[in-house]
Amino acid sequence: MPRTVISTASTTWQGDLPSGNGTTTLGTSQLGSFPVNWKARAEEGEKGTTSPEELLGAAHATCYAMAFSNGLAENGTPPTSVDSSAKVSFNIGEGGITGIELTVKAVVEDLDEADFQRLAEDAKQNCPVSQALKGVDITLNATLA
Repeated sequence: MPRTVISTASTTWQGDLPSGNGTTTLGTSQLGSFPVNWKARAEEGEKGTTSPEELLGAAHATCYAMAFSNGLAENGTPPTSVDSSAKVSFNIGEGGITGIELTVKAVVEDLDEADFQRLAEDAKQNCPVSQALKGVDITLNATLA
């Protein structure tokens, strides 16, 4: 029987978009609060603040690693390790979030390259975050170590 789990986060914002700032808080885990501002979103390398795209990338990389690990285990080839990352492209002015590049490197015993790529692609297509982001181009670079 399906069961719904609710996760929460919140943001408080002060001021206008270009000069304002805010704080995003992870509510469910209570792991912390993070400063956010437009500069972190619009300029690469802004230190000390985060952006919706960075948070989305973290969510996608995590979801993908979990889905891929599960698919590998269901295949009878559980991974020794899975390292994943996500690069989220944000087009300022038009387009918004235009793409996500997932990269994964995994150590898996007794698995050939073709099956590895098939399972990697399946995880990309079917992890819940990928499903939620179907309107965005998602690419995958998968390396069997």
